Amino acid sequence: MSYRTENDSMGAVNVPADALWGSQAERSRNLFALSGMTEHPRMIEAYVLLKKACAEVNGGLGLLDPDVARAISAAADEVLAGQHRDQFPVDVFHMGAGTSFNMNVNEVLANLAEERLGGRRGEYKRVSPNDHVNYGQSTNDTFPTAMRMMSRAMLAELSPEVDRLGDALAAKGAEFDSVLKSGRTHLQDAVPIRLGQEFAAYAGAIRRSRRWLDHAAVELEELGIGGSAAGTGLNTHPEYAARVVAKVAEWTGLPYRPARDLREAMQSQLCMAGLAAALRIFCNELTRVTNDLRLLCSGPLTGLAEITLPAVQPGSSIMPGKVNPSMAENMNIVLFQVLGQCSTLDDCVRAGQLELNVMMPGMAFSAQFSLMLLRNTLATFTDNCVAGITANEDRCRQYAETSPSLATALNVYIGYQQAAAVVKQSLKEGKPIPSVVRELGLLDEATLAEVLDPAKLTEPGIPGK
Repeated sequence: MSYRTENDSMGAVNVPADALWGSQAERSRNLFALSGMTEHPRMIEAYVLLKKACAEVNGGLGLLDPDVARAISAAADEVLAGQHRDQFPVDVFHMGAGTSFNMNVNEVLANLAEERLGGRRGEYKRVSPNDHVNYGQSTNDTFPTAMRMMSRAMLAELSPEVDRLGDALAAKGAEFDSVLKSGRTHLQDAVPIRLGQEFAAYAGAIRRSRRWLDHAAVELEELGIGGSAAGTGLNTHPEYAARVVAKVAEWTGLPYRPARDLREAMQSQLCMAGLAAALRIFCNELTRVTNDLRLLCSGPLTGLAEITLPAVQPGSSIMPGKVNPSMAENMNIVLFQVLGQCSTLDDCVRAGQLELNVMMPGMAFSAQFSLMLLRNTLATFTDNCVAGITANEDRCRQYAETSPSLATALNVYIGYQQAAAVVKQSLKEGKPIPSVVRELGLLDEATLAEVLDPAKLTEPGIPGK
């Protein structure tokens, strides 16, 4: 490999000759070869779009040479069009605050702009990574701004998958509405419920949790660009911040707004804690639902077996014919991973000190990894699991009609104590509740049929009255 030599404030660095990145990205690439993971495409796009907006605004304000501003903007357009994506080699776990990645972006855009103006990469005669691409900026305001933009954009990709899952569960609720089954509390028999009611409740939980994601999105839309190094706006034009945010909002179609307090926007990453909270709520609810699906399909002979999940692959390397709830298991694995990333986000947010939180690279990774993983997994879970669930109606009805909890409806006729005695005798003798009631002569046949009609026990009211 051939190299070129670049000089920065710390001395000479050998950079691969054909690389668009420069000395600072090269230093980081060698120092922090840790995970093999680089920034998500959405983070690259957010950062580059922000740099394009900054260059155009500074050019329009007369703070950058118009030719230089146009060259930087055109360079950004190349990256946004999907080119040069291999030119961002900085590991996601790099130096504090995100300086390495900010400089990686600055260097790539500077070299592309330099070539547009007739120069050669690595010379920086017309376009400097620091003096021009980074004009009026700092890692301290650009990284959190790009991180919020990335998170907001990826939330916009996740939300439709959340909606599809909620819709799929609701569709099952409608499909299974007539399927009677035994409810369960404490994992013990409880009064009857319809399978459709269970699934409709699952859909409701997913849709309610979506509201928290929406709230997190609103918090992410406040951008602190223009704070420069410490939130004071040093080296920026008074109109710069508002103009940059306006451009970003126009180009993305998202309602971004300038931060009300640039100091607060730099000291605090509360919006990332809000994202973690929203993801945690969603994951907690979906974990509960997924666990229920695994319980309900347990069997096929020694479990509940009230529903059947689609068979997607053989379940055992040794037991022939075994089928596992693979998609639900996979969903749980992913949810636990995301919950771990939420804890990391919280730890990073609380680690801010004085004018800056330097843990932002960790926040950015946890956010992008979680949002990508959830979006992809929800899509396959909805299509390959929820959409194909079927009900085992005979098994459900058998449980409902033989459950001793049917006796709950007797309370208003014979009292709790006598109803409890009926349940004990039913279990001891292995007889259904109606048979015991008949033997004891507690209710006439017409009243008994009315009171213990399982279908009438799944809606508000007092059976028989």
